[in-house]
Amino acid sequence: MLEFSILGPLEVAEDGRLVRLGGPKQRATLAILLLNANRVVSVERLADDLYAGAPPVTAVTQVQRQVSELRKVIGASTIETRSPGYVLHSEPECVDLDRFERWTQEAARALDRGEHEAALEFSTRALDLWRGAPLADVAYEPFAQTAIGRLEELRLAALELRFEAELALGRHATVLVELEALVWDNPLRERLRALLMLALYRAGRQADALETFRAAREMLVEELGIEPSRALSELQRAILAQDASLDLSAPELDVDRNVLVVSFDHDDLDALLSVAEPFASGPDHTLLLTRLVSDERDLAAASRVLDDRRAALNAAVRVAAFTSRDPARDVVRLATNYDVELVLLDAPPGLDEQQLPANLAAIVERAPPDVAVLSGAAPDWRSGAGVFVPFGGAESDWAALALGAQLAVGTGAQLTLVGTRADPTRGLRDASRLLADASLATQRVLGVAAAPILADPTEEAWLAAVAAASIVLAGLPTRWRAEGLGSIRRALVRVGSPLLLVHRGTRPGVLAPRESLTRFSWSLEPIASS
Repeated sequence: MLEFSILGPLEVAEDGRLVRLGGPKQRATLAILLLNANRVVSVERLADDLYAGAPPVTAVTQVQRQVSELRKVIGASTIETRSPGYVLHSEPECVDLDRFERWTQEAARALDRGEHEAALEFSTRALDLWRGAPLADVAYEPFAQTAIGRLEELRLAALELRFEAELALGRHATVLVELEALVWDNPLRERLRALLMLALYRAGRQADALETFRAAREMLVEELGIEPSRALSELQRAILAQDASLDLSAPELDVDRNVLVVSFDHDDLDALLSVAEPFASGPDHTLLLTRLVSDERDLAAASRVLDDRRAALNAAVRVAAFTSRDPARDVVRLATNYDVELVLLDAPPGLDEQQLPANLAAIVERAPPDVAVLSGAAPDWRSGAGVFVPFGGAESDWAALALGAQLAVGTGAQLTLVGTRADPTRGLRDASRLLADASLATQRVLGVAAAPILADPTEEAWLAAVAAASIVLAGLPTRWRAEGLGSIRRALVRVGSPLLLVHRGTRPGVLAPRESLTRFSWSLEPIASS
């Protein structure tokens, strides 16, 4: 079965594998037939569209040749000759535009019924079909301009549905940045202005909401000579009066728990996903799978890789590939704007050197959520060896423990804590009490008990203690800026076994209670019996 995609560069896939298309005229011919799928397109119409309304004398012959070559690529039965031209046969749902329109309609119906979660799900699913500018590789063809304009309008309408659903769910803070950018790009679109005004008002920014209306009115009057619509004017008056109807009847917290996975290299993506998927095993978790490339020529390949992985994952996944001149800044931007609770990165070169690589240091320093960096091979969850966490009670050690407990839940693996053995010559007792407190904490939140292991405070002893692990999670040292990873963690990196280096951020972490609004901290206070 053939699948056609026009919400991005034109693509045809057969049984999940991309079909190699010919040159610009062949692609343009296919695009015209696809935009009129299951309807007859006359030869004259094809000739006019292909040659910008000025077809040469040989235009009919050229059209016939293009159709003949296209049939060799996608099958003779796909394009039928039917007077006065041709018809491309497509099964329902085999064109991405069909699915997009169906899911958008479902979102609108769900909104009308007050089913805001369903509306958000359908609109997000529809928007995830977009792989870039529609019909990007034939955009220069005159016939495509009208179609592209219509497609962009459909996308904006779907975005408005999604924003409306998110605002109804109390997620005004989440949508503000994206709404502001869209209003900047579409300044005369009043529905977007209204949604931005409502989001600003609910975020406690009444003055900014009113300024948004003032700017809209000024632009409409100056450019079109008209006043804002009644709906926009009534919204402004309601904001001025602080009308109770603008408030949510029962404000809801954004309970989506997003894990941002950032890949800089195709080869490391599967290893990252083997760790990321267990984090997203809960019903309210979503993986934001992103690929950053330095050359725009790599975008199409990166998008295909992400789409392939999304289809294979047993989790809610949203994907995005884009070019980046400043990867650290873009990672922090994504982590901030999308309310991410964990950033998962592949390890950059030079991780075992005295200082952290500059890009990684910038992400760790500025990203609000916890940051985890995967070094070494992909973990083998089938080995049964389990999750090991070297634990000394420092802030990032607790973050590593939280993530380790989540991995143990998601994979069914044993959680093991490694602490320091007593050293009588230095007056130090063993860390067993600290490990017991940590285990009680993980049991209270997730029901995961952690087995203790004690090791001498030497590089060789710690490497031996974690040698059997499926994966090791180690918190960054408190003094990582001045001292880097420290000798033991550098040794773990050099061994090449699966290692996750974790830095604690300022947002609620993976194991934070759903209702947390500030940074969640583990408590070592005695746990009262119930």
